[in-house]
Amino acid sequence: MTGLPPTNPPLHHLFHPDNSDAYASAIRTSLDRLLVQLDSVRGPVTGLAPDLAERPVREIDLDEPLGDSGAALDEACKLWLNDAVWFHEPTYAAHLNCPVVIPALMGELLMAAVNTSVDTFDQSVGGTFMERHLIDWTAQRIGFSTGADGIFTSGGTQSNLQAMLLARAEATARGATLGQLRILVSEDSHFSLRTAARLLGLPPAAVVEVPVDEARRMDARELRRALEQCADRGEVPMAVVATAGTTDFGAIDPIEALAALSRSHDAWLHVDAAYGGGLLASRRRRPLLAGIEQADSVTIDFHKTWFQPVSSSALIVREGRMLGHATWHADYLNPRGAAMPNQVDKSLQTTRRFDAIKLWLTLRVMGADAIGDYFDAVIDLAHEVYDQARAFEDIEFAAPPRLSTLVFRYTGRHGNQEEDQLNRTIRSTLFSRGTAVVAATKVDGRQFLKLTLLNPKATLADIAGIIEQIREVGAELDGALVGAAPRGPLA
Repeated sequence: MTGLPPTNPPLHHLFHPDNSDAYASAIRTSLDRLLVQLDSVRGPVTGLAPDLAERPVREIDLDEPLGDSGAALDEACKLWLNDAVWFHEPTYAAHLNCPVVIPALMGELLMAAVNTSVDTFDQSVGGTFMERHLIDWTAQRIGFSTGADGIFTSGGTQSNLQAMLLARAEATARGATLGQLRILVSEDSHFSLRTAARLLGLPPAAVVEVPVDEARRMDARELRRALEQCADRGEVPMAVVATAGTTDFGAIDPIEALAALSRSHDAWLHVDAAYGGGLLASRRRRPLLAGIEQADSVTIDFHKTWFQPVSSSALIVREGRMLGHATWHADYLNPRGAAMPNQVDKSLQTTRRFDAIKLWLTLRVMGADAIGDYFDAVIDLAHEVYDQARAFEDIEFAAPPRLSTLVFRYTGRHGNQEEDQLNRTIRSTLFSRGTAVVAATKVDGRQFLKLTLLNPKATLADIAGIIEQIREVGAELDGALVGAAPRGPLA
């Protein structure tokens, strides 16, 4: 009969010893394309507009294969790589995206080819124990004692969700109902905690935002007041979340004070150190995390301040038995009483990448001190830029830097509303020109720009150059608004 699919599909695309030459050729071709593109990069972006990026993608008929890897690579380069965002460029300073270290890329290559899944031992063998050893090592860096445990996750959002799941289970085991539960967070805490509360079936009022102090840290006095108010209303504080490195300001909440208040109200203390977790490797700034060892759980994003490729994150818990709240036994995978070790008992995921291999190779090649020095370098740089730029009359900082972020705005000759639009336009202008990528945020309802520095190769001249571009574009736009000549570049 005609028109039927072949009964024996071609197998020459499978990764297999018979096809190892084809695999090696494909990797070399891909690497050559990558290196050519890397050598041609002249800025963090090309400035391609969204509509121009979408149109050629929509025109692709995915039911009609090209049948040739070279042609497919050409197409992928046209659709993506030629206009990719390059985080290794010094003038990329927008979000918490880091350039990646080469040992981790070695791990990425091996992991993708072998396709190891670390949910059970019979799918990963040594990978199971390499991940466990890295979890133990991280727990020791935190200051946890024997009995701590954890699991690699897809990112801080998943780590925070699982931490709140464990906290909810502990609170309900003591008799609290879902309607009573409250999560107390800083008003500057990460949005994923609000998402987690929703996913866990908690009411809209479950997340209580605690005001911050003048340093943008959760105010311990306000937390005490909020906890007392919860008790007066018959509510149960299931968790207090201390942020070690807020997304905008890099602020580190006073963990020791929050730990004492959490204990006094039987609340789970979670430390969201997705950003500031790199301080665990710092030889100079580790004391900034004082008190983290008193947490019940900690989020660490290795793909931020440990310079790993996405994804590489972990949730570490002080008492490993708490991970049992996420356990479900399946006879076909992890039956009760199984002799084989597994990691799926601890995870919200089943199939899970062997992301630990990237950090493993990084530590074995470079060592933790080198990672910590990289993070220290970008923190130093943020402070140097602040010291230089705060003297400019047309730059207004929202706060001094804590870690490696700088939040500021260009101040023109108009009121706040016009300045808000001015700063939005400055940002979009820089992106469209392809010269720099900066982020945006709001502080007290006003529009601000934000630099997030995570590139250890960036220099003071690089980042000062971004500030200067902002001032130049701002002066041009501001001058056009008032019908006057632009003020021009300012020294």
